[in-house]
Amino acid sequence: MYQYLVPTEDRDIQFCDFSNLNEEDAHNEMRRWTGIPFKCFHSPMNQVVMIRLPNGYNGIYTKMDHMTMDSSSLILFYQDVLQIYCAKRYGTEMPKPMQPYIQQLIKDLNYEANSSERQRDEAFWMEEIKKSEPMYTDFNGMGRLITQRRENHNPNQRSASIRFKSPIAAISTYQLEKEPSDRLMRFCEENQVPMVCLLLMGIRTVLSKFNNNEKDVSIKSCVSRRGTLSEKRSGGTRIHFFPLRTIMESEITFLEGIHIMQKEQNCIFRHANYDPIEQMVRRVQYWNAPERTSYESLSLTYQPLTIREKDIKDAPEIPYKSYWYSNGVAAQPLYLTVMHRVEDNGLNFNFEYQKDAVTDYEMEYFYYYLCRVLFRGIENSERTIGEILEMI
Repeated sequence: MYQYLVPTEDRDIQFCDFSNLNEEDAHNEMRRWTGIPFKCFHSPMNQVVMIRLPNGYNGIYTKMDHMTMDSSSLILFYQDVLQIYCAKRYGTEMPKPMQPYIQQLIKDLNYEANSSERQRDEAFWMEEIKKSEPMYTDFNGMGRLITQRRENHNPNQRSASIRFKSPIAAISTYQLEKEPSDRLMRFCEENQVPMVCLLLMGIRTVLSKFNNNEKDVSIKSCVSRRGTLSEKRSGGTRIHFFPLRTIMESEITFLEGIHIMQKEQNCIFRHANYDPIEQMVRRVQYWNAPERTSYESLSLTYQPLTIREKDIKDAPEIPYKSYWYSNGVAAQPLYLTVMHRVEDNGLNFNFEYQKDAVTDYEMEYFYYYLCRVLFRGIENSERTIGEILEMI
């Protein structure tokens, strides 16, 4: 399959006035737009609409095919739009010119052409695979694995199928208030640890709790692969997901666990250009696991970027809000994206979930325990994993 890029965009931008509706009706209409798929061939893979809401907000609705844009490039796109607006409205500086994407594309193609870097990454991942077989830990407890062990007549099975009948999906968002969000951020700053590692530590502790205090826990962790300027300003989807596996004894402290997470995450970063699908296929084949099974039940993305007009010199403070609509389908049962709210920099926990796989109760239950772990951990980071498991 080939993807073509046009040199210029000559379509008119649509304008839609919702000011005579109530706000929820406006959101429902944009949700309806989001559920309409793009034509796959000979068709633009994006839609941009200027909108007017009933409460005085004016803004932009965007729908993008994920092959052409990921969340990092979408936020940078919005930042450029905002900077252009402020330049036109308030006389501030225009955004810097875009980076040429061809140079980065050539680098990516050269990497895939059996480069020495790709060979090193492949050797790293094969070494990781061969260490030992991981253990599947489900977001809803041990029932799924136990059932499949019984069905497959294999009491030692360590992977599980997480494919469900229907990909129909929705998004549920849980908003953590500003003050507790600030406490999490402050903990990370004081201990010089990344927020994503704190979140990963919280998730792996909950998965351990739900699976009979299992020590061997794996999570699919997102790597955005935007470390250089040319990567940062590139379009396309540069996100790769890799398994982040940790084996932690109950005597390890919460802060020690975060440092273990950080070390494992750094290893992944150094080898993140490798094809993650190939890595997962090779792992299942090496351990002779049942076809289409996995060792991870959920995925995590932490998105630290926000759209902030205070980054634009001499621009007045502009109030904003943002919404994320589901397109109605999902490729995995549970995918957590943690983002900062543009209004107050508090944390939103966005759970995209397959309705056939997860109930509202199960999701809220998981979020409740995740918050308990995080705040029990940061209030005394010398608490051991075993102590936290007993407390929650």
